[in-house]
Amino acid sequence: MRVAAARAAATRWVAAYARPAPGYRGAYFSGSTVGRPGDAELPPSSDVDVMVVTEEDDPPAKPGKLRYGGALLEISYVPWAELRDPEAVLSSYHLAGSFRSDTVIDDPTGELRALYADVSPRFAERRWVRRRCLDARRRVEGRLAAFDASAPFHEQVPAWMFPTGVTTHVLLVAALRNPTVRLRYRAVRDVLIEYGQPELYPELLGLLGCAEVSERVVRHHVGELRRTFDATVPVSRTPFFFSSDLTGPARPLAVDGSVELLDRGEHREAVFWIVATLARCHTVLAVDDPALHAARLPAFEAAVAGLTGITCTADLLERRERVLRFLPRLEEATEAVLAANPDITGQAPLPPPRACC
Repeated sequence: MRVAAARAAATRWVAAYARPAPGYRGAYFSGSTVGRPGDAELPPSSDVDVMVVTEEDDPPAKPGKLRYGGALLEISYVPWAELRDPEAVLSSYHLAGSFRSDTVIDDPTGELRALYADVSPRFAERRWVRRRCLDARRRVEGRLAAFDASAPFHEQVPAWMFPTGVTTHVLLVAALRNPTVRLRYRAVRDVLIEYGQPELYPELLGLLGCAEVSERVVRHHVGELRRTFDATVPVSRTPFFFSSDLTGPARPLAVDGSVELLDRGEHREAVFWIVATLARCHTVLAVDDPALHAARLPAFEAAVAGLTGITCTADLLERRERVLRFLPRLEEATEAVLAANPDITGQAPLPPPRACC
């Protein structure tokens, strides 16, 4: 399917299901398809992110991934309160990118296009790019600080891994790239090569623990992921914020996308999402099918050990400290990208504040 056809399907879904709902204020595209040409092919392992704007400060659970008109859509809600202030949007690394270009699907109030008109001209200004880098860095620090060593191991692993992975987002933001979720390591590898810092990439992989992992090991654990995923989907009942990632329609992303990376020779880049998906499966299984959770748990523990080198809570705490010690090095690399990026406008402050990225 072409990107344009997938966007057209998303537009029809918004008209049929989002627009009639109470509190609806509009919708826009987000994620990896933003900025891609309409005639580009959309791989089966990609979806189209649609943000539905609502008046409610506490919107309902997102519909998540669903098939509509032949396209795989990822539907999420965003409260208008988060978008009301253009400077807050410019400072938010997960919001600003959607308003760099015109991504508006539907705008009955005119507020989304006004927001785009305000954010887009300032998106690449150095001061706003740096604020977004700081936003990403604070997410690393804040979420690692909130790590709960008393939680079950399958919850501890993503609580460490996701903020560790946000180290890649700091660099992607500085390069004005989409802070992608599943493909973050491949994306940051390309940025570091482009900006003359390829030696930093093994350090980022080392924080995750997969710098030296072999394709054979990764391929084995993808097989275990497939078995765990396929066992989880039929028994999943309890709603989690990621529940739509553990469904039949989501399998091309959750499982097949990792196989695609392996087949491309990017086995280390596949590790992040393999472990994340396994951990999410066990979060569901622990609630909805404890017996299956127990039966599949050894495969999960073996995958975490084999792919990241982590076997226990003490390992996670040590790795957390390693990530925090790495942040000054990350700051230096981020400043180098900011200084070399020809698309960033505005004078560089001398010197940059130590608290910023």
